[in-house]
Amino acid sequence: MSGTKGSILVFGATGQQGGSVACALLKEGWRVRALVRDPASSKAESLQASGVELIQGDFNDRESIRRAMQGMYGVFSVQPSSPGGAVSDEDETRFGRVVADLAVENGIDHFVYSSGGAVGEKPTGMGHFDSKAHIEAHIRTLPITATIIRPACFMEMLVMPGFGLDEGRFNFFMKPDQAMQLVAVEDIGKFVAAIFADKLHFSGKTLDIASDTVTGKDLEATFTQRAGFPISYARFSEEVLEQNSFLRKLAELMDDGTLEGKADLDSCRKIIPDLQRFGDWLAKTGRPAFEAALGKSGTWAYNT
Repeated sequence: MSGTKGSILVFGATGQQGGSVACALLKEGWRVRALVRDPASSKAESLQASGVELIQGDFNDRESIRRAMQGMYGVFSVQPSSPGGAVSDEDETRFGRVVADLAVENGIDHFVYSSGGAVGEKPTGMGHFDSKAHIEAHIRTLPITATIIRPACFMEMLVMPGFGLDEGRFNFFMKPDQAMQLVAVEDIGKFVAAIFADKLHFSGKTLDIASDTVTGKDLEATFTQRAGFPISYARFSEEVLEQNSFLRKLAELMDDGTLEGKADLDSCRKIIPDLQRFGDWLAKTGRPAFEAALGKSGTWAYNT
């Protein structure tokens, strides 16, 4: 095992992916440092209570990033993207490149970047996917040991308000018979911990990662079983897709295969034997969010 339990700087630790990574690394005995905008926030204080060292700073402050990287063995890099509404695609690309460049400058031994499952050799035509492709390409030009992961669609996305669960239905991108890979955010942390634990094996690799594959019909059956009453599945209506160009483009990427996922699940399970299938995740980790979505109407958060 390389990089025996040194220190890892985790970006986005107050968010989903970074929080999962920080938790998994702590569990495996790594020391963890996090760059946070507000150390007094409840999420930052929770991180600190769990044993994470906090460094105040943000992506626009290069000096804070340099300071945070000092003495680190590894860096986990993930950036906010434009669907969240806080940054532009250009911002995301710039942030990702800066973090990678500073990792080289600071002599980081192992750099892990989280990209996206829709990223590949061809542009998608959607800025928040293509920005990640630009960051990947930049990392590959650098003199640093790096691993790139491409997580599939988050299971957590399926229990956000706005998909109709409160009305006994669920609408998403797939046609009922189309299949799409999913990953539990908790499992992303497990993958990253395994990658940092074996630098030689994962050096220079780009890994598509997922926990399970489901069809629209699978979602209907699983949601119905876990809710205890019928929940029907249908793709977004043509009217909805016509009114929302963002959703329409995602549906098109589903149809051309870009969003269905490219992970080799057998290989993924060799790395993480206890990957969570969607039904199991929904019954345990995802249960609170699922129950909340069943009783909460609203607009999908990523409808810009």
